[in-house]
Amino acid sequence: MIKFETLILKFADQGEKTGWSYIDIPADIAQKLKPNNKKSFRVRGILDNFAVAGLALMPMGDGNFIMALKAEVRKGIRKNAGAMLQVSLEEDTDYKIEMPADLKECFDFEEPDAINFFNGLAKSHREYFIKWINEAKTNETRAKRIINTVNAMLRKWSYNEMLRAMKRD
Repeated sequence: MIKFETLILKFADQGEKTGWSYIDIPADIAQKLKPNNKKSFRVRGILDNFAVAGLALMPMGDGNFIMALKAEVRKGIRKNAGAMLQVSLEEDTDYKIEMPADLKECFDFEEPDAINFFNGLAKSHREYFIKWINEAKTNETRAKRIINTVNAMLRKWSYNEMLRAMKRD
């Protein structure tokens, strides 16, 4: 476990990251977590006294990374931007997101191109779709998200392309 103390920050006007609360992971710490890596990866550990797993470290250039602090994490640590945070992290090598059975079932009924395109996406991009589906609060919303995902695969759209198309409609 790598331990350090850091300040919780918040993006101002930063495109899709606008309003995100996050912490900086300096290059020297990131290299201790996963040597010679410049791509996004998952970590687990403790933020103050709140256990976390499967959180993404995203590259920001020059070897530095950030870790977004979603609302559930901020509630767990009871802190927001401007607060100091005790951090203990290690790479989360056990992190996996399984394809939901209902999504797989829909893929099985479609042309093989849909599942082939989905499986050809980077693991992290497949996870965007799966997490979006799994976070649906109602069965109706979940069904709509599955339909949108399958249609996006048939059109060979990324997650962001699908979301932009949904906003236009």
